[in-house]
Amino acid sequence: MPRTPTHDAHRHIGVLPAYPFYGGPAINADLGAKATVGGFLASLDDEGVERTLVLPNYGVPDPQVSFDLNHLALEAAQKDDRVRCGLWVSPKASDAERNAAALRLAVEDGVAALKTSFLLGGSPTDPDCAEQLDRIFTTAADLGLVVHVHTSPGAASDVDQIGTLVEKYGDATKIHLVHLGGGMSGHMKLIGGRLFDWIEAGKQVYTDTSWAIGFAPAWLVAEIEKRGVGHDRILFATDTPWGDYAGEYARLAAVAGDGELAKQFFTTNFEALYG
Repeated sequence: MPRTPTHDAHRHIGVLPAYPFYGGPAINADLGAKATVGGFLASLDDEGVERTLVLPNYGVPDPQVSFDLNHLALEAAQKDDRVRCGLWVSPKASDAERNAAALRLAVEDGVAALKTSFLLGGSPTDPDCAEQLDRIFTTAADLGLVVHVHTSPGAASDVDQIGTLVEKYGDATKIHLVHLGGGMSGHMKLIGGRLFDWIEAGKQVYTDTSWAIGFAPAWLVAEIEKRGVGHDRILFATDTPWGDYAGEYARLAAVAGDGELAKQFFTTNFEALYG
C-alpha cells in the first residue's frame, strides 16, 4: 500500500481490438486493460486508489471503438462514487455525428471531462477540425467540464500545437494536458516556462506526471518553488493500462515528499478539478 492516499487523474477502461501497429503483426499491448466495470473497480481496490477519472481506452485507428466505450466509462462513474468519467470526443469533422451523440451524455451524473486526442487524426490548427474543437471546448466551458488532451512529442500532439488550444480556450475552459507535455521535448517546453507563463496569464491549465521521464518531476518541483505558482495544477496519474501505478507513484512521491505538496499532487488538486 502507498504511504499517502492517491487519486488517479487518468485511467482507461475497455479492451481494444488487436491491431498491426507500425507495420508489424496485430498485437494487444495493453495487457492490463479492463473489459468490465467490475474488473476496473477491482483494480482500484488492488492499488489503493481512492478516487479516479476514467476515460475510454483508445489507440486503434477506428474512432467508433472509443466512442462505443463512452457508455462503459459512464457506467463506472455512476456505479461507484470513487469514479468520475471523461467522454471520448474527436476533433475531426468526419466524427461530427459521433460527437453529437457523445455530447448528449455530457449532462449525465458522473461526467467531469471530455477527452480528445490527435493521435487518430486531425490537428489543432487544421481548418477541418476547427468546428468540432470549438464545439468541444465551448461545451466544456458551458457545462463546467475539463477538456483532457493528449500530448506527445512532434506532429499534432506536440506542445507547440496543443498550446494553440490553451491560448485560444484556456481563459474560459479548464484544460488538462496529460503526460507533462509528453517526452523530453514536451517536458522542456512546459517546465521550462510555458506552463508557468500560462498560469500567470490566467489560463486554466493543468497537467499530470504520467509517462514523465525521470528528471522531469524533480525539475518540476524545483520550478514550482522558484516561480511560486503551479503547486495547484499538478495531478498524479497512471494512464493505466498504458502506464503502471507503482512506477508512476514512485517517481512523483520521490520528489513530492510527505507534506502539503504531496497532498496537493496526490489528492487535493484532483478534488479541486474533478470534484
